[in-house]
Amino acid sequence: MRNWLNKWREGLARTRKTTFGRLAQLLGATEITAETWDDLEALLIQADLGVELTLDLLERLKARVRREGITRADELQQVLMEELRALLQPPPAIEYPERPTVILVVGVNGSGKTTTIAKLARRLQNEGRSVLLAAADTFRAAAIDQLKVWGQRLGVPVVAGQPGSDPGAVTYDAVRAAQARGSDVVLVDTAGRLHTRYNLMEELKKVRRVAGKAQPGAPHHVWLVLDATTGQNALQQARAFKDAVGVTGVILAKLDSSAKGGMAFAIQRTLGLPILFVGLGEGPDDLATFDPDAFVQGLLEPDRKAA
Repeated sequence: MRNWLNKWREGLARTRKTTFGRLAQLLGATEITAETWDDLEALLIQADLGVELTLDLLERLKARVRREGITRADELQQVLMEELRALLQPPPAIEYPERPTVILVVGVNGSGKTTTIAKLARRLQNEGRSVLLAAADTFRAAAIDQLKVWGQRLGVPVVAGQPGSDPGAVTYDAVRAAQARGSDVVLVDTAGRLHTRYNLMEELKKVRRVAGKAQPGAPHHVWLVLDATTGQNALQQARAFKDAVGVTGVILAKLDSSAKGGMAFAIQRTLGLPILFVGLGEGPDDLATFDPDAFVQGLLEPDRKAA
């Protein structure tokens, strides 16, 4: 358990030492004043919680301060941790209703989507599941090559077409190949859609429909990879993908590279989508199941020197 918490603390070191670390400095052994609330508001917004969520959180904190007779700023630390934790839900158990279970992975260019797919494949392998990868990002030859390299490293088959070919056809062929092989899971890598481009979103909808033709009920999951370093901009992306292809869960990539981290609270509050996994490093085994307790502790608990 300690090693697991240490992994989260290491992954969240950057955000803890910057934005959220300043919260710890603010909540020192002083009386709570109007300035305390103003500074706390500014820091929470800077931490990427967003204005609406920050104001709501402050109202809840003020209500508890009045109700519980809290007078010192350092006593707010635990209350803040409790209120932040209350904003987060643990991810649901992932179900694999069919063989193969088809998982569509979407996200904008540069989000870390293809690398995340490789990490997902490794997790599934560790669970004893057989995996097949579909290189349906046919708009970038480099994306196809990258997925093939990962497939070779992991010993996972990859179904790919030529650059510029129909991504729907690649998806269809991959699902059929998985059926023939008896694979447990198909992970479909889609093009990094720019969420403001209507025609590209329509292409994604087509890929979704084609997956359903290859196997009724597919895709069984649609997971959106968001770059944690993009902050509130990622919420706009998430809304667009949710509306277009019915996203069922979020993966926060590059959380270890983010200096803020508050976006996780906004995702669950604003979008009502579960955070399934987070990227806590660059290695193939650095994709962790989202743990709300470890996340909040990793953000706000002060560093302790080893005994």
